[in-house]
Amino acid sequence: MPSLPSAEVFIATSLDGLIARADGGIDWLIGRPVPEGEDFGYASFMQGIGALVMGRQSFDKALTFPEWPYPVPVVVMSRSPARITVPDHLRDRVQVTDAAPEAILSDLAAQGVARVYVDGGQVVRVFLRAGLIRRMVVTMIPVLLGEGRPLWGHGAGDIDLALVTARHWPNGFAQLEYRL
Repeated sequence: MPSLPSAEVFIATSLDGLIARADGGIDWLIGRPVPEGEDFGYASFMQGIGALVMGRQSFDKALTFPEWPYPVPVVVMSRSPARITVPDHLRDRVQVTDAAPEAILSDLAAQGVARVYVDGGQVVRVFLRAGLIRRMVVTMIPVLLGEGRPLWGHGAGDIDLALVTARHWPNGFAQLEYRL
């Protein structure tokens, strides 16, 4: 049996650790000034990513974008997969499952996937609790939202991180990369 793929996170948060407003809005992120041509390392991160695992809320948000943003197969985690409708044009690229994180990674390993992008607050927390995340790139946006959907939750216990890099940009974005 092949070893599990490296589960990795690339995500933005407000300075108070929120990834969306309570209603799921990300206007506080999308509307920020960005240096021309800057992607904050996203293209580099995506090189070698073989699949993406996200939750239903992230999937629903991605469906609102003008174009489907992911060039790799997507696995949507849900406690109620039968309640999720995948649009016809995405059926060959999106799978919905209620499988546990380790089972998802095992299935992806069997398909030859070596690196997996894990996205969405709840899914990131589930993978962290399972001890499956190997790398996290977190970009902090210079805004305090006060309330909304948190990236970090409770119950994971202590998780030691090793800082790999710290970067910042003139627009106030600060990015930390950690190995776990």
